[in-house]
Amino acid sequence: MDDMAAAGARLIFDERREQTQFHNLADNYYPQGENSAYAIQDGLDQLLKENGAGGCAGYKIALSTPTMQELLGTNRPCMGVLHEKSIWTSPHAIHLNDHMHLGMECEIAVRMGADLTPQDAPFTRESVAQLVDTCFPAFEVIDDRNADYANSDFCSLIADNCWNTGVILGTEIKNWRILDFTATRGALVVNGIEVAHGYLSDAMGHPFEAVAWLANQMSERSRTIARSSLIMTGSIVPTKFAQPGDTVKYVVDDVGEVSATFE
Repeated sequence: MDDMAAAGARLIFDERREQTQFHNLADNYYPQGENSAYAIQDGLDQLLKENGAGGCAGYKIALSTPTMQELLGTNRPCMGVLHEKSIWTSPHAIHLNDHMHLGMECEIAVRMGADLTPQDAPFTRESVAQLVDTCFPAFEVIDDRNADYANSDFCSLIADNCWNTGVILGTEIKNWRILDFTATRGALVVNGIEVAHGYLSDAMGHPFEAVAWLANQMSERSRTIARSSLIMTGSIVPTKFAQPGDTVKYVVDDVGEVSATFE
């Protein structure tokens, strides 16, 4: 890792810890393209691991819809790292005072049953389906640190590990092999009231399309997605920012749910 990437990673790590508002990296830290942004993310990942986050538990895909991509000035998704100490099971309680601006994203989490190696690339939706162990409805927990979305940029988001804070896993989807992901509905329910809904195909067309995209991106970087890794495949509805006292559920029809409370 070069000095600029290391310095950028340290800056982001410190600002996360101090709960400083998210901002684009200044010119002296600014990544010159995606590769530089991911180098900073790698440095942040290492600092998080050294400070108790645990090892790599998997990966997340961000900006999985055209609307979110446009907001960040890009036409493609990006990826971040999940950490072992921030993978939780439903129901899970979160203390909002520990965060700046916490959001919940409604996703399908996929656990891989085999390694996805660069030697096996390129990957397709069909080929990764053969390597999936199981799936879950899940919340990704993000903290955007009160970002100004209209002025936030793609590379700075990547460098900040795409704002990941944690993952809450819900009911295991035991019948995932026969489930029609393109037609299955999911709803976000806040304090007993449905506030948004979508279909599992709304993030990149199918959860396994997202897995294939991630595996191909990792292969381009000569990296393997290890067996048992979790992959968060993108939110099917807009991010919900929680308020104290909220009980939030993501309910997938005929499949299961995941829930969280906020204190």
